[in-house]
Amino acid sequence: MPHPTPPSVLRRPALWIGTGLIAAVVSMLFALLYVGGNVNPRGNLRDLPVALVNSDSGAEINGRHVNLGEQVVSGIQKAAQGEKSIDWQVVSREEADKRLGRGKVFGALVIPADYSATVAGLTAPQPAPQGKAAPPTMTVLTNQAAGSIGSSMSSQAAQKAAHAASAQLGQELLKQAGAQKTPLPTAAQLKLADPVTVTVADGHPVGQRSAMGLSAFYYALVLVVCGMLGANVVNSQVDTALGYLHTDFGPVRKREPVQHTSRVRTLAIGIALMLGLSLVMGTLVEVATVGILDMDASHLGLLWLYSVATIAVVGIGSLALFAAFGTPGMLLATIVFVAMAVPSSGATVPVQALPGFFRALAEFEPLRQITEGLRSLLYYGAQADAGLTRAWASMGVALVAALLFGFAVTRLYDRKGLHRIPRPDAEPDAAAPAESAGTPEAPAPATA
Repeated sequence: MPHPTPPSVLRRPALWIGTGLIAAVVSMLFALLYVGGNVNPRGNLRDLPVALVNSDSGAEINGRHVNLGEQVVSGIQKAAQGEKSIDWQVVSREEADKRLGRGKVFGALVIPADYSATVAGLTAPQPAPQGKAAPPTMTVLTNQAAGSIGSSMSSQAAQKAAHAASAQLGQELLKQAGAQKTPLPTAAQLKLADPVTVTVADGHPVGQRSAMGLSAFYYALVLVVCGMLGANVVNSQVDTALGYLHTDFGPVRKREPVQHTSRVRTLAIGIALMLGLSLVMGTLVEVATVGILDMDASHLGLLWLYSVATIAVVGIGSLALFAAFGTPGMLLATIVFVAMAVPSSGATVPVQALPGFFRALAEFEPLRQITEGLRSLLYYGAQADAGLTRAWASMGVALVAALLFGFAVTRLYDRKGLHRIPRPDAEPDAAAPAESAGTPEAPAPATA
């Protein structure tokens, strides 16, 4: 039978249709997932957690004790009733610092203890020399460790609320000044119209070598990619060692004798090899990032254990998909661990700014849980409630699910006799050609 020529192969409709469908699905799916999750974060923003702190002690104004900070809080809460984009959490300064230090809020708006007193000083009958009275202030705290985009959104919302409160206060002060017999100079009126000075500060600083709060995401992405690539390598190497695949070294092709092994044992061999490689890969990832690149990191022992475990779980999950679905399992693993995981990770765009579909994905997609755990390790002192406990628990659930799924499917295939290559002692199918039931001819030694 003549060998097919390249033109004849290219004229086969099945080749074009099959390849074209796969390429179309992959390109459309990646575009919809990657761009769809991040195309309109402000329009999708819902319930972004921001702390609101009123430390105002109040002051005596016109013979009565008032707390203008409470008025600011009340005004912000009233304005937020018609807009659900920000979840203003009214807490003490101590609690706000705790939530900033655990990544529970993306920022904070702080009203200082002397807020009412400084406002009263602006309209006091005998103030300090004109223009010298200290202006009231509010402080906006950011939290890049929780995500740079989320922190920026929080900062903008807090500054907008502070300036709105300043404008409202300015109207009241101008009314009070207008009731006085002595008119105020124009400069003084301008100062009273927008009296509050808004300052921005870092509520939870991160190191200079932390990629502005994104090092946890990049590190997590490296671990996921290592797990997937490691699983691909393990899968091909195990098949090569068992004689199911050949290996090409340039012009040299090598193939081992076929060893008829059950699918369950093949998966077990791959898992054992993946566990060993995870130790190597996790160690090298930490050495490269922390040792060579000098990435800011602490709790190095725990970071190493976390890295090894993450690569192992992702790798075992990928191997389970390979074992269950064969070659399409590689595409499926890419979709699960990358295509759906990256846009729903909350690492760049916060989960609160994602469409509903991606918010649902974020509840179980592995990259979000991995990133949250790494944020705890890299930025929040490895606090359990800063995402580390959830990350470990999710990792455990994923591992158990992968093992149960992988071994259940391969066991089913084995019981039904769906061997990858028919065994030499298997009875040939009566409806099949006789030679189809035979054992492949033993491969020749490697030749050039």
